[in-house]
Amino acid sequence: MNLQIALLLGQDGIVNGAIYALLALALVLVFAVTRVIYIPQGEFVSYGALTLAAFQTGRTPGTLWFLLAAGAVVAAIDIVIAVRAGALGRIGRIVLWNLALPAIVAGLVFWLESDKLPLAIQVVLTLAIVVPLGPMVYRLAFQPVAEASVLVLLIVSVAVHTAMVGLGLLFFGAEGSRTPPFSEAQFQLGGLVVNGQTLWVLGASAVLIVALYVFFERTLYGKALRATAINRVGARLMGISSTMAGKLSFTLAAGIGAFSGILIAPITTIYYDTGFLIGLKGFVAGIIGGLASYPLAAAGAILVGLLESFSSFWASAFKEVIVFTLIIPVLLWRSLTSHHVEEEE
Repeated sequence: MNLQIALLLGQDGIVNGAIYALLALALVLVFAVTRVIYIPQGEFVSYGALTLAAFQTGRTPGTLWFLLAAGAVVAAIDIVIAVRAGALGRIGRIVLWNLALPAIVAGLVFWLESDKLPLAIQVVLTLAIVVPLGPMVYRLAFQPVAEASVLVLLIVSVAVHTAMVGLGLLFFGAEGSRTPPFSEAQFQLGGLVVNGQTLWVLGASAVLIVALYVFFERTLYGKALRATAINRVGARLMGISSTMAGKLSFTLAAGIGAFSGILIAPITTIYYDTGFLIGLKGFVAGIIGGLASYPLAAAGAILVGLLESFSSFWASAFKEVIVFTLIIPVLLWRSLTSHHVEEEE
């Protein structure tokens, strides 16, 4: 290995690590707020990339039908609950968020010729379809068992992952897709050639991380999520709805996942089940941060990206094994240095 190869591998590792950092932040956020180990996070990566690829080929993505169906089911359940509780004033808001807005998005998709739209509009439509699936998944699968143990929530998470992978195969088929790069530019930095898409990934990831920091530090909803993550019971006593916090955390996680998929779609071919492996690597990074520390999770993500990149050069057949083996010493260290605490009642 010479210096130029090391620089190329380092560049690939940092780019992959930036994506893993976003997913790790989403996993830490969801677990801190809801205690859910969110295995389906990777499916939103695949859904975002493949939905954008469908738009660019002039096809209607299957995720649009998923959005309409999930919205209808959520609306039906919430309307029945509102009627039984005598809270008829909530029906208008339920219809707006779960029926009207998905119908507007569907109308735009059918009215516009998606393959002729600018890339920015295609990205917006993709996010408008995929991101609302996050809170809908929470409402249907996790909210009814929100007070269950972590083990039960993990079992539900595995079930949701399995269902979403199957739906991804139904929506997009077994063939992979790749989108055109956002930029064809190339920059020469010494002996290293940096592609424009690489800068897009790094820049967009940095902007999103800064935006999340501002959201948690400066906004009321961000502070409510932080309070719920620190003490769910105390936050509830202060008037912060745990249901609202759960839906908001799942919305942010879905947005991060879909945006990550859009960023990496020009770099690698995405299949219906590709997101699972990417999400697992984000999970390894989250474990390094103890599913609690955002900076440690981000640092762990860069470590995972670099380890994967250099492993692909030295032992490409075992790069996945090497990456996932990283979790063993981390868990061993944490088990030896932390005290066991019974799960909060």
